[in-house]
Amino acid sequence: MEVLQAIIYSRGKLEVLDQLRVPHELVYEDILTCEDAFKSIVSMQVRGAPAIALVAALSLSVELERKADGSTSKEDLLKYINSRLDYLLESRPTAVDLSNAIQTLKQVSHVASLNSTSNSSQDCDEIRKAYIERAEQILQDDLLTNLAIGRHGAEYLREQQLPVKKVISDEESSQYYRLSTYPDSNGETGPTYRKFSVLTHCNTGSLATSGHGTALGIIRSLKHMNYLEHVYFTETRPYNQGARLTAFELVHESIPSTLITDSMAGALFAQKINEKNISAVIVGADRVARNGDTANKIGTYSLAILARYHGIKFVVAAPSTSIDLHTESGASINIEERKPTELIQVSGPVVDKNGQVDTSQVFRIASADQRTNVWNPAFDVTPSSLIDAIITERGKILRQSDNTFDFSEILSERWEREVLAKC
Repeated sequence: MEVLQAIIYSRGKLEVLDQLRVPHELVYEDILTCEDAFKSIVSMQVRGAPAIALVAALSLSVELERKADGSTSKEDLLKYINSRLDYLLESRPTAVDLSNAIQTLKQVSHVASLNSTSNSSQDCDEIRKAYIERAEQILQDDLLTNLAIGRHGAEYLREQQLPVKKVISDEESSQYYRLSTYPDSNGETGPTYRKFSVLTHCNTGSLATSGHGTALGIIRSLKHMNYLEHVYFTETRPYNQGARLTAFELVHESIPSTLITDSMAGALFAQKINEKNISAVIVGADRVARNGDTANKIGTYSLAILARYHGIKFVVAAPSTSIDLHTESGASINIEERKPTELIQVSGPVVDKNGQVDTSQVFRIASADQRTNVWNPAFDVTPSSLIDAIITERGKILRQSDNTFDFSEILSERWEREVLAKC
């Protein structure tokens, strides 16, 4: 099966999938400059916190590989790198992965400058090389991170399931999986567990990362481990990332799934929780504050409240780079607000009388009175008290008795540097 890719990169060349045209077309756009990257991020041709950081970092790699900076001294080159990164930082301010990547790349460039012995063009080449190699390492690390998140998340959710005590018939066996095929100490077959279903929000898969995904990566791992019964996913208004992108990924990989509107989640839980063994809501994160408060796609907070009411686990999946130890709580997270037209206009290709999509005809229509006042925050903040677990590539972190999360152990070096050193 062909793997979906949001980003195609080789040294000196960067292409991003125009996700505004998915699922009807798969069109890749060349990113030749930081301006191209900025435009693709702001317009949401590329989205998802990890992918945003990667496209920003790699766009400057492309410029530096072509020596578009034109620098002849390391001072000029450092000034160029820093100014370009500062410019890219403004594209999506809520996603902490972007600011973390930029901080890392600035530091790498600065160290390379200090290590240079003169101020020649060769030194400039060494700084460019250091930047490019570190940006490429961020790309490689992202996939490994996502695979680890998927593994840890799937195991955590499996641990929440109780063994089925009754003996099941052959007809029922397709609804269950065996945790172990090895006999226990009494020579009995290992416990049998029922498969379970989950709900996810927005798009957190291969199209939001370098591959596999975060929350959707856990779902992929659940499917691979034969734990998964069904996936429910929200359309994710107003940009419909769920309906357009998550649907595309799930259908592409033949993962059993059902699309619902954002407002149907409560009814779904009330009516299907036992029938489908709905056990978890799994979401991604654009920024996790030091106490565990989590900024994610608008609508996440509502799902957390519904999950708590119905006794369903609410799980956040995010790389450790999304944890912002400098931000004490969600109250300090800057929430991006987007343009009103996203709520009162809609565009898409025509569906002909035979039910076929005609991508040559794309229309924008008014879905509401154009004089309507609109409030359109791109994200909301889910309080840590509503989150059961945060899954990172380093393992799971569970909510404490005081309803916060403690990252001091799993991020010990960063905690000492970013928190304790400032006390």
